[in-house]
Amino acid sequence: EADGTENKKNYGANAILGVSMSVAKAAAKFHNISLYRYLNKSFEMGEFNILPVPLMNILNGGKHADNTVDMQEFMIVPVNVNSFKESLRMGSEIFWTLKDILKNDGFSTSVGDEGGFAPDLKTNEEAILYILKAIEKTGYKAADDVFIALDPAASEFYKDGNYVLEGEGKTLNSDVIMRLPFFL
Repeated sequence: EADGTENKKNYGANAILGVSMSVAKAAAKFHNISLYRYLNKSFEMGEFNILPVPLMNILNGGKHADNTVDMQEFMIVPVNVNSFKESLRMGSEIFWTLKDILKNDGFSTSVGDEGGFAPDLKTNEEAILYILKAIEKTGYKAADDVFIALDPAASEFYKDGNYVLEGEGKTLNSDVIMRLPFFL
């Protein structure tokens, strides 16, 4: 509420997230329960039977990278595991495999603001295809062992009622963008 805007652009998501996480951690400690249990209870999400799962940002575009990829964050979500430690191992394997694949294909393996690789790819879909290739090369199965998650930061390329993908030279309306294969 203190920000005063609907999309929190005065303070920014990173500042708000830091304060929110600090308050949540302090409240969890006060109640002597783990953070994920505190958050579950606070949002009345009911019982759950899966471990907390990391979303690992492995490829960056948008304002977080100096490249032509319009969407901001491409993440992997290791799901078919028995521990958080396994999730981290799995994510690390895919991350370093992606680096090798990008490097072998002649792309830069420098990283963006969020720690994901920031290659100068032709399309957003190409970013997803490279991630799928890395998942497969490490011996995992997409949609069974690992999911792909996107944080496109669409508000950054939404202009005059359309989504302007400057890197691809396309302008799409919301009906078209929601039918793209990676949004289904």
